[in-house]
Amino acid sequence: MIDRRSLLFGAAALTSLPVTRSRAGAAPRSSSPTIRLWPGDAPGGGGPRGPLDISDKGAVSNVAHPFLTRHDPARPNGAAVLVAGGGGYKRIEEGSEARPAAQWLVEQGITAFVLTYRLPGEGWQDGAMAPVQDAQRALRLIRSQSPGLDPHRLGVLGFSSGGHLLGMASTRSGWRSYTQVDAADDTSARPDFAALIYPVVTLEPPYDDTSTRRQLVGNHPTLRESAEWSVETHVRRDCPPMFLVQADDDPISNPANTRILEAACRQAGVPVERHHFSSGGHGFGLGRPGTPTTAWPALYQHWLTGIQVLT
Repeated sequence: MIDRRSLLFGAAALTSLPVTRSRAGAAPRSSSPTIRLWPGDAPGGGGPRGPLDISDKGAVSNVAHPFLTRHDPARPNGAAVLVAGGGGYKRIEEGSEARPAAQWLVEQGITAFVLTYRLPGEGWQDGAMAPVQDAQRALRLIRSQSPGLDPHRLGVLGFSSGGHLLGMASTRSGWRSYTQVDAADDTSARPDFAALIYPVVTLEPPYDDTSTRRQLVGNHPTLRESAEWSVETHVRRDCPPMFLVQADDDPISNPANTRILEAACRQAGVPVERHHFSSGGHGFGLGRPGTPTTAWPALYQHWLTGIQVLT
C-alpha cells in the first residue's frame, strides 16, 4: 500500500526540476512529464549544482537531481521499460540512445521511462553506488506509482555503461543499495526482463580498459573490487530473462562482454538470447545504417513477443 504522502510527492515531483542549460545547437529535451526520484537530497548527499548540461548531441551531465522522463504511447498495452543511455558514467547519451529507444518502445505500445541518473564523478558521496541507487529507486517508483501499468511487465533496456547499470540492477535486485525512504521502497526492484545493448559487463582483466571501470573502481582496483562491480559475478537463477546485443568490431566494450554474460546466464539457468553482428562498432543506438546492427530492434520485438510482453 502506497501512502498518501508518497502519491503527493510523485505528483509534486513533476514540476520540481531545474531549467536545463544547453549548449548551442543542443537537441531540446522532451516535453514529456518528469518524475524526480528522491523526495529530498539523494542518498549520501553531495553532487553538482545548477541545471543539467546537454551537449550538442544530446548527452546529459551535471545531474544534480536524478529523475525519470515518462513517454506514453497512444494505446498503452500495460508494459513498461526503464531506459538508460551509456556514456562511460561520465555523461548519459540520451540524444543518440535513450530517447530514440523510448520512442521505439512507445511505437510498440510500451510505456518508456528514461532514467537520468547520477554520475559517480560529479562529487556524490556515495560514488559508484549513486547510479545503482537511482536505478533501484526508479524501478520501485514505476512499479508502485504507475496506475494502469502491469507491475509484472516492467523491464529494462540499457546501452553501454547504461547496460552495465541496468545489468547490475537486474542481477542485484535483492540487495538494498540505500536506506528506505518511503513506502515505495517496499516494492520489488527486480525487473521482469532485461535487454542490454553493447553493454559493459565485466570490469575484470583483460577486458577492463573502459571508462566504466575507471569511473566506478578507479585506475588501480583490487581484483575483488573489479569482480564486485562486474555484472556476471551476481548472476543467479532468479535473475530476469536477458536479451543481449553486440557487434564483433566493438572497440569500446570488448565483444567478450556479452559472451561472458551469456555464459553466466546459461550456467545459472537464466533464459538468455544473444545476438552478435559482424560490424557496427559501438554506440550504434537503434542500429548503424549500412551495418547488420539495424536488425536488432526487430529481433528485440520478436523476443518481447516470445516472453509475452507484446502480443
